Amino acid sequence: MPDAARISAASAGADQTLPEILAQRIAAAGSISLMEYMGRANAAYYAERDPLGAEGDFITAPEISQMFGEMIGLWCADQFLRGGEPALHYVELGPGRGTLTADVMRAGRKFGFAPMVHCVETSPTLAALQSAAVPGAVHHDAIETLPHDAPLLIIANEFFDA
Repeated sequence: MPDAARISAASAGADQTLPEILAQRIAAAGSISLMEYMGRANAAYYAERDPLGAEGDFITAPEISQMFGEMIGLWCADQFLRGGEPALHYVELGPGRGTLTADVMRAGRKFGFAPMVHCVETSPTLAALQSAAVPGAVHHDAIETLPHDAPLLIIANEFFDA
C-alpha cells in the first residue's frame, strides 16, 4: 500500500475522524483514487481493534474450524515435498489473529514443512495477536519488504475481500 494511502493516529491526529481526514485531503489536493480511499478506510478499520469473532464484525473459516488451516497446511507440505523440499518462506497476507498460520504450521510440520513465517499486517492490534499465535513470525507492513532469497509460498485467505 503506498505511503499516501496509510493512516496513523500520529499523522492524522487523535481528534480527527476518517471523514474529516479525507475531506481535508480532497480539499488540499483534489480528488483521490479508489485505491487511496480503500487504503485509508481499511487502515482505519483494522488499526485499533480485533474485528473478528463474536465481539467483532465478522468471522472467518480459520476461526470456525482448525480443519480449514490444516487442509491448507497439508497442501503446503505437499507442494514442499513435491518441489524437493526447497528453502522457502511461508507468507500470509492479512493473517487476522494468526489462527490460519498456526494451523498450517502445525499440520505441515508433521511432514517436515517448517519454513520461516512472514505476516504482512498493518494493524498493531492484530500483529500482537499473530505474534502470540505464531511465535517467531516476522512481521511486514508492506509486501515490498518480504525476503527475496528464496521462493515465497503466499496464502491470502480473505485478504482480497477486504
